[in-house]
Parts: sequence; C-alpha cells; structure tokens
Amino acid sequence: MPSTKKVDLYDGHAADLLSPSSYPDRVSLLPVDDTSPTPGDRVRIMWGQDLLSDVLDGRYRTVVCSVNDEDNAHGLIAQLVSLVTASQWSSNSVTSYAKMFHDSVNIHAASDREPYILKYDLDSVLVLALLRPKNQDYFTLTDMARGFSTVSKMLQGRPDRRPVCSVSFLGAKSNRLAIDNDSQSEPSFETVLKTMYTAGFRGDVYPAPQMWGHPDVGVFPSYPFPAGLDRMRAGSS
Repeated sequence: MPSTKKVDLYDGHAADLLSPSSYPDRVSLLPVDDTSPTPGDRVRIMWGQDLLSDVLDGRYRTVVCSVNDEDNAHGLIAQLVSLVTASQWSSNSVTSYAKMFHDSVNIHAASDREPYILKYDLDSVLVLALLRPKNQDYFTLTDMARGFSTVSKMLQGRPDRRPVCSVSFLGAKSNRLAIDNDSQSEPSFETVLKTMYTAGFRGDVYPAPQMWGHPDVGVFPSYPFPAGLDRMRAGSS
C-alpha cells in the first residue's frame, strides 16, 4: 500500500515562510496525465526559469527570438550579445545587419514571404532571430507560423543545434506580437504554443515573467495540454 504520510517540502519552518500569500508572483503547476510520453512530441514550458541564466550556463545551443532593423537595445538579443563573452556582436551591429538584410531583400527578392530568419553566431550559442516585417512594428500570428516553420526546417537533422529554446513573444517591448493586422491585441499563451507546435517546433519555451502572477490558475509544464482540458471546456459551454 502506498504511504499516505505527508511529505515535507522544506526543513524547519520554511513552508510557513513560503506561503502563497507571501509570494503572489507565482504559478501552480498541474500534472500531465500522459503515462506513456512520445519522445520529441512536446514543447516544454519553463515556468519560473531564467532564460538568460540557462543560456549562459550552456544549457542550449540555439535560442529563438526576434529582431528588427530599427532598434534592438531593449530586446533579448541585445542582452545575449552583451553577456556572451565570446560574441563579437553588439546591439548596434545586430540592428545594422538586420537593416542591411532588409535593404538587400527589397532589391533582390521583394516578392518573398516574410518573416526571414537571421542567424547570429555568438560562438557558444546560435541565435535564430525572426526579422520583424518591413514597415511593421509588430509580428502577427501568421508571421510567427511562417517563421517557426522555417526555424523547424533549420533545426531538422541538425543535432548540433539542439537543445533549443525560444521566448514566448508575449509582453515584448521591441517586437510585440499581435493576433493579426485587424486585431492588434496579444493572443493567448495557448495560441502561441499551438502556433509554434503546429509549425513543427519542439523545444523549450520561456514564458514572460509577468505571466507568473496567476496563483489562482493552474498551468501545465508542456504542450499539447492534456485532452481532459478540452473535455472540460466542452462541458462548460
């Protein structure tokens, strides 16, 4: 018979000190009900983890993020190039390269579909950056689907580019994500995960820190979510 004895999480009185009321910026993880997981068929959600620290610790070989041809000083890529000691890139050179690429495309391949994926080799890590469409201050879900389809092809058959992680593209300052050109509000995190997954991406995704502040809503550690969630939604409609 399994033991029903309560398992203490911490020594001493730490459990009382770490009560939910003391830390409102947290999420409650729910278990995944799949008892026979399929290798390489999920997107892992890195709740509570710090992307920059994990990249600097060498946990990833590739990072997926965004870039634009105007100003990237407030984007993740600027933080990466400044913190990776072997990198010869700077925030200004990242932006200059993006602008040069866009200018070249306008001359030689103006009819190609955006967004393009720019590669920034920081020596210890490769950055695959979705280039924000020209004359547009946001990405749409269609842009994301096209971009991650290309990213997935660039990762296919390349074990040297794995493990791979991505930002969620939500809550971004420089390159925000919109549902479409008509409805420029942000999509849900679930919609973002579905878009990435449908495009073939199978890596880790880091939620924006502001997404952690939902202690009253349970979250799952990976996508696709359990089938029981759709059954629950169908029953509530």
